[in-house]
Amino acid sequence: MMPENSPNAIVNLRTINDVILHSAQSPQKDSGSPQLVQADNDTMLIQLWMHGKSKHTQRYYFSDIQRFQGFVSKPFNRVILSDLQKFADSLNENLTDGSKRRMLSSVKSLFAFLNKLRYLPFDISKPLILPTPKDNLAERLMTEDEIHRLINTENHPRNKMILKFLFITGVRVSELCSVKWSDLKIRTDGGQVTVYGKGSKTRAIIIPEPLWSDLIASKNTATDDMSIFRGRKNSNKLHPTTILRLVKRAAKKAGLSEKISPHWLRHGHASIAAEKAPLHVIQQSLGHSSIQTTSRYLHVKPNDCSSKYLKL
Repeated sequence: MMPENSPNAIVNLRTINDVILHSAQSPQKDSGSPQLVQADNDTMLIQLWMHGKSKHTQRYYFSDIQRFQGFVSKPFNRVILSDLQKFADSLNENLTDGSKRRMLSSVKSLFAFLNKLRYLPFDISKPLILPTPKDNLAERLMTEDEIHRLINTENHPRNKMILKFLFITGVRVSELCSVKWSDLKIRTDGGQVTVYGKGSKTRAIIIPEPLWSDLIASKNTATDDMSIFRGRKNSNKLHPTTILRLVKRAAKKAGLSEKISPHWLRHGHASIAAEKAPLHVIQQSLGHSSIQTTSRYLHVKPNDCSSKYLKL
């Protein structure tokens, strides 16, 4: 056996390192069959990676990867871990940790995809450490009284129904905009709505009384293939920005925070329900992929805390 410190052993180790580095920088090949070329350039690889994702996700992904490409100035198959680390270090201090994490998550997602595609033999982004942003969920939680003020301040029938629907169902604003009358189903205790949401997941949510009856009464002459919430000119679908504007107008009128968005009503649904309903029920209703996501609402509104047992 060759001693580890012999000159030949050192040469062999260097040769092995050169081979590993070369293979990490070149598309993986199958020695037993012709190479299958999945894309001619990095632009095509990005298109393959983003295929099937929502327009919202694609917009952020494309922006993040453009920034990364401008920094490294080299094709993906020449990028190494130190390039990723230098990019992470270069991110502007004015960016929040959340924004930095999102950008680096986009890069990690891309390189994991390239490895899965076998364009790269290794996922070089795996060791990249993501920043952990401060959890500011507590700052976006509304009390039950504030939510009722928000809803009751709104006088427009359609807008009031939208606010009620957001709170009672806990749906995302994009999900609300996509719900059609055909997605509703009557039950003995009200009704239910089938939501096709984030991650291409389908879930059914109960709509209790009196919201169910109010919702059905608002249908009028609408057909089943129409969206439940439409524009004033009877357009087939509202845009999420329209919902955002009406929520902010109602919040201003109610004397609440100007930061309030439709998603705050989803947070309100979760935090208030967490005081009474089992976590797995809330997880299923909101479409959370992990119970840990749902449990955050317990942590930001604890029922008990050691500070209660101390005195000054």
